[in-house]
Amino acid sequence: MPSAASAPQTIAAPGDGESKLLKSTATGLHELSPWTMFMNADIIVKAVMIGLAFASLVTWTVFIAKTIELTVAQGKLRRALARVGEARSLAEAQFSLGAKGSVLSSFINAAMREGRLSAGISSDSGIKERAASSFAEIVRAEARRIRIGMGLLATIGATSPFVGLFGTVWGIMNSFIGISKSQTTNLAVVAPGIAEALLATAIGLVAAIPAVIIYNHFSRVTKGYLELVNRASGAAARLLSRDLDRTHGSVPGSARAAAE
Repeated sequence: MPSAASAPQTIAAPGDGESKLLKSTATGLHELSPWTMFMNADIIVKAVMIGLAFASLVTWTVFIAKTIELTVAQGKLRRALARVGEARSLAEAQFSLGAKGSVLSSFINAAMREGRLSAGISSDSGIKERAASSFAEIVRAEARRIRIGMGLLATIGATSPFVGLFGTVWGIMNSFIGISKSQTTNLAVVAPGIAEALLATAIGLVAAIPAVIIYNHFSRVTKGYLELVNRASGAAARLLSRDLDRTHGSVPGSARAAAE
C-alpha cells in the first residue's frame, strides 16, 4: 500500500517540470518584440538593420526633396511658357520673363547670345544650327540636374533585399551554432535567433519596396518635365527664327541692339 501511494507523486514531478518548461518557452516567445530582437541580435545583424533603416530614411528624404523640386520646376516652367506665348521677339520674351529664372530664360539668353556673337554673319541656317547646339546642351544639363538622387533610389531598391538576406543568413548561421552548443532543439532556444534573422529580411524589404515604387514614379514625372523643357526649347527656336526672318537674314534686331 505505501508503495502504491508514492507512485502518483513520482509521476507528478515530471509533469510539474514540463509545465515550467512550457511556461518559460511561452514567456520567451512572448518577449520577441522587434526592439528586443534588435537588441539581442548579433553585431553583424545589428549593423545590417541599422544600414537598412538609414537607407529607408534616405529614400523618404529623396522622395520629399524631389517632389518639392519637380513641383516647383514644373509650375515655374509652365508659367514661363504662358508668359512668352504671345511674344513676337526674343527681346519681348526676355522682358516678359523678367528676373524670374527658369530653363526657358536660359534658352532665350542662349539664342540672344548667339545672335550677338553672329553679328555680321548673313547665314540664318548657321545661326539656327549653333543655337540648336546650345539648346541641346541646356536640355542635357537640365536632365542631369533633375535626375539627381534617382540613382540612389535605384541602388537602394536593387540592393536592400540582398543586404537583408545577408543579415538573415548570418543570423540563422548563429542560431545553428547556438543549437549545436546547447545540444537542444527546444523552441525557446531556436526561435529568437531565427526571428532576429528574419527581421533583417523584413527591414530590407521595407527599404527596397518604397525605393522601387518612388523611383518608377519619379521616372514618369521626370519624363513629363523634360517634355516641357523640350517645348521651351522649341519656343525659343521659333522666336529666334522669327527675329531672323524679320530682319531678312541679318542678326535679330534685339541682338543687334544689344551689340550696339
